[in-house]
Amino acid sequence: MYIWTLFKKDLLLEVRQQYTFYGVLLYVASTTFVLYLSMGEPEGTVWKGLFWMMQLFICVNAVAKSFLQEGRGRLLYFYSIAGARDFILSKLLFNALLMLLMSLVSLLLFLLMLGDPLPNPFSFVLLSCLGGVSLSLVFTFLAAIAARAQQGAALMAILGFPLIIPQLLLLNKVSTIAFADVVQNSLGGMIGLLCALDAMTIVLAVILFPFLWKD
Repeated sequence: MYIWTLFKKDLLLEVRQQYTFYGVLLYVASTTFVLYLSMGEPEGTVWKGLFWMMQLFICVNAVAKSFLQEGRGRLLYFYSIAGARDFILSKLLFNALLMLLMSLVSLLLFLLMLGDPLPNPFSFVLLSCLGGVSLSLVFTFLAAIAARAQQGAALMAILGFPLIIPQLLLLNKVSTIAFADVVQNSLGGMIGLLCALDAMTIVLAVILFPFLWKD
């Protein structure tokens, strides 16, 4: 099992280079500040929509390039030392951790600059972490397909639109329930459905990526 070894490789590269983290951090801080100058402290519905829109762009910038930055020679080297499933699982794990951190940072900046309209802060923190991980799983899988097809961001955008829209709608629905003053019974079912979609994405990646890897 080379999952942990490949995960540590990505982590060490990120710690040494840090361009992704600081670049996305600058993007989040500057965009949130512009929103604050333009809108002040928006109402809860607008706040929620802006937050998930920010999460989507953060995921595209931070996660989607994980496969696109791997050269053909480096992929050939990984192919010779590790299996396809270990490689894709290490990418999924690393990007999920990266997006989890980015979600917490963006949520903190939103709360500091755009106010705190959350009636249940703890529930929304958990939801933002789960939503960030969900987006990272989808875009990691899409980035793997786009990289192996050698079409880059264009193919990822074409494939990503029909896949990410249902997930964003589900996240928005769960957020609406989480914004309610009273925790509703349907919240648990919606979160369970979101977790099921995450599990399905992981299973599809593990099943399909070996066929892409052989090409």
